[in-house]
Amino acid sequence: MQEWGWQYAARSTPALSNISCEITAGERVLLLGASGVGKSTLLRAVAGVLGEDEGAQHGTLTIDAVVPHRARGKVGLVLQDPENQVILERVGDDVAFGCENLGIARDEIWARVSRALEIVGLDIDLAHSTSQLSGGQKQRLALAGVLAMQPEIIALDEPTANLDPVGALSLRKALVSVTDETGATVVMVEHRSDLWWDFATRIIVLGSDGVLWDGAPALLPPETAEVLEAAGVWLPDKKILSRKRQDERDAHSVLLSARNLRTGYPAGQLGQPLNFDVRAGQVLAITGPNGVGKTALALTLGGLIPAREGELSASPELQGNLRTNSPYAWRSTQLLSRMGSVFQAPEQQFIAGTVRDELAAGPRALGLSREEVDTRVDELLERLHLSELSQAHPFTLSGGQQRRLSVGTALATMPRVLILDEPTFGQDARTWTEMVSLISELRDGGHAIVAITHDEDFVAAVADSVLALEVGREQY
Repeated sequence: MQEWGWQYAARSTPALSNISCEITAGERVLLLGASGVGKSTLLRAVAGVLGEDEGAQHGTLTIDAVVPHRARGKVGLVLQDPENQVILERVGDDVAFGCENLGIARDEIWARVSRALEIVGLDIDLAHSTSQLSGGQKQRLALAGVLAMQPEIIALDEPTANLDPVGALSLRKALVSVTDETGATVVMVEHRSDLWWDFATRIIVLGSDGVLWDGAPALLPPETAEVLEAAGVWLPDKKILSRKRQDERDAHSVLLSARNLRTGYPAGQLGQPLNFDVRAGQVLAITGPNGVGKTALALTLGGLIPAREGELSASPELQGNLRTNSPYAWRSTQLLSRMGSVFQAPEQQFIAGTVRDELAAGPRALGLSREEVDTRVDELLERLHLSELSQAHPFTLSGGQQRRLSVGTALATMPRVLILDEPTFGQDARTWTEMVSLISELRDGGHAIVAITHDEDFVAAVADSVLALEVGREQY
């Protein structure tokens, strides 16, 4: 890359500019930088999937002296959102898709498919429906599809964002094994660098006007580390400040009660029976391995899908003057001020053409005055670091920016119960801290927060109680 940059057609300023570096075969590059600085854009450019209709390129970027879109089969890309990488209905076919496009012999394809699924730890029948996979399982599926192609360069965009801690360690082990065996070059975007610091042979930190730092991890000077941390870059062993309340659980009223509750999608597996309460002024963290049913539980708690068995009931305080205490029976307007849900995939809930209108939609539906709406939206734009993007379309944002916007849309209505599915993925150190502060303030104001999360730092910082789901049982 030589003074390379990219400007999206819908933006007035470049996403990246003045990027100059050379990556040699076999290097393991960890690409760091603040949320929204352009890391995902750079990976897409390397993989040759930035379309001419999307924007304009400046400078030069080549793979083995040819432009990326002509380096067919050399680069395998794992996208930030695994939903965008699932193509076919069955697991085996999806993993085989890339190999088929490269013209690999049929027998060789299926040998590669089996090996790739084994490497990523996705022990699922080849005929299993991809639509029935959890977000973390889809992340592994996407990686398996890339590994099966056996590319010279593996480009990974936050590969552990939707993985549980055990799955993240398993992925790291798999990548070490693959790169040691094949000598493949790895270019990886991650915000949390702890897991990958000693895997990387090189760190490249992107800034708003080029490369902030480039070198081996062990050679990072202390004074430079301070500059990078100030810019929002997560460095290993960063201290996390606790935002927990100090009072007792019994001091808070119950808003939702689950009794022998079993959840799951209509055609999917039935979860274990659960008994727990969601209390005002508390953060309940729900943790557990990928595929155990956390997202289905979140959608049930938010009144968006029905319980399969047992009972989920709202307290009289939360129910108010409604006829039923079942959140699933409430209309959308009745849910609006009572329950707020943030989906695992942010783009699934965007309804407006600009960031500002997206944040304003909920408050307007509540009937707030224009002045009240503007005040609430302005505060959220500033605290979520989205002010400069207020007129941008939500679909043009980075993954981390989309996540902040989706959380912001729920915070804007200030619901009594807020259900968050992976609220902190894709965040740099600054935006993570601000997100935790906003959630803590809502909790301290007497609202109940339920967070589905693999983020152990988030749990340590704010969780008042933890519901740990396991295969075959639950702990509380």
